Amino acid sequence: MSKNLLIIFTRNPELGKVKTRLSKSIGDENALSIYKTLLKRTEKNVRDLNCDKTVYYSVKIRENDIWDDSIYQKHQQHGLDLGERMQNAFINAFNKKYEKVAIIGSDLFDLNQNHINEAFKSLNKKDFVIGPAHDGGYYLLGMKSLNSHVFKNKDWGTSSVLRDTLADLKGKSVYLLETLNDIDVYDDLINIRAFKKYLI
Repeated sequence: MSKNLLIIFTRNPELGKVKTRLSKSIGDENALSIYKTLLKRTEKNVRDLNCDKTVYYSVKIRENDIWDDSIYQKHQQHGLDLGERMQNAFINAFNKKYEKVAIIGSDLFDLNQNHINEAFKSLNKKDFVIGPAHDGGYYLLGMKSLNSHVFKNKDWGTSSVLRDTLADLKGKSVYLLETLNDIDVYDDLINIRAFKKYLI
């Protein structure tokens, strides 16, 4: 067992239930195809990382999917909103005696192993690490002990999340990773060659 845990939050890839903002521009089937591509890319990027890994499913734990049971622990998300679901995942991790815990989503085309390795390394000297997203949210959050404040009183999915989270951590030592772009709306596809076929 590693002392580091990477938590991957995913949505079950079902038609009409993923990338709903994106689907308004390109349709449900195309949005689902893009999300499946992002899931596979995320899995490929994290598979060989030197840490324990656990996948948290939005609705139902899936067996025999892209997340190999021999590599990934599997759980279902629990909570009334994203903050509560993330907090419960961190609580579970720290209860299992992990010393460094980081969480990512599964909709980042540009996320790679270096970002995650840098995140865990930064926690040697810092208490928290955040990967800012261009839309004002974040794509990674890591810590060495539970801080519940960062999960409360947030307008999840809006441009204020990163700012409000940093305000919660004022006076704490925080390491910021490179800012990346997650895939939520049509404009997020424009500069990604792999998604050119979905542009109207």
